Amino acid sequence: MIQGRLTESPLLIPSQKQEIGLSEPKWLGWVRLLESLAQTGLSYTQNPYDQQRYQQLLDLAAEMAASLSEADDELVRGLFAGNVGPGTPKVDVRGVVFKDDAVLMVRETSDSHRWTLPGGWADVNETPSEATVREIFEESGYRTRPVKLLALYDKTRQDQPPDFYYIYKVFFLCELTGGTAQGSLETSEVAFFKEDEIPQELSLGRVTHRQLKRFFEHHRQPDLPTDFD
Repeated sequence: MIQGRLTESPLLIPSQKQEIGLSEPKWLGWVRLLESLAQTGLSYTQNPYDQQRYQQLLDLAAEMAASLSEADDELVRGLFAGNVGPGTPKVDVRGVVFKDDAVLMVRETSDSHRWTLPGGWADVNETPSEATVREIFEESGYRTRPVKLLALYDKTRQDQPPDFYYIYKVFFLCELTGGTAQGSLETSEVAFFKEDEIPQELSLGRVTHRQLKRFFEHHRQPDLPTDFD
C-alpha cells in the first residue's frame, strides 16, 4: 500500500540522514510542538480568526523546519499540510521474521536500496499486528502470523536519525506461514541474514544494528519481556 511507504526516508533531516549517535537538535522538538499545537487548533476551532492564527503558526513551523534543516521548503510544507486531526505520534510497524536462525530483510528502493526489516505506517482500520502482516507480505511476498510484540520504541530515544514526525516504532515477532520471496515497487531484494551476516548498509531511520542485535536475543530467549520506550 503506497500510503504506508512514507516512513522515514524522505522525511529525514538531509544533513543528518544515516548518522547515528547524534543527539536530536532542540529546535526539532520545538518545531514538532509548534506543528502539533497548530494542527490541533485547526482541528477544533470554529473561529475564522483563530483558524487564521493557527495557520500562520503552522506556516511558521514549516518555515523554521525548512530553514534549520536545509530541507526543501515545499517538501516540509507538504508534510505538515498532510497532517489532519489532533497532533499525535505516527505509528511505524516492523515485522521480525526468523527462519533457521536468520532474519528476513528487504532492500528499500526509497532509501538507496539499503536493508531494513519489512514494515511501514500503520493504516486506519487495522490493528498494529494486521498492519505488520500486510507490510511483510507487500514488501517480501511472505505470509506470516504475529506471535509476540517484541518492542514499542519512541524513535527519539533510539539513536536514530531525526525525523520531522514524532514516531512510535512497533516491532512484532512473526512466524512464517507461506509465500515465497518476491520484491515489489518498494523493495528491490528479499533475503534472510544470520546475526553475523547483517548488512552494514542499513536504512537507519527504519532499523539499527543495535535493535537487530536485540531481536536476535529475543529469538534465542523467547521468554524475554517486551521492550518499551
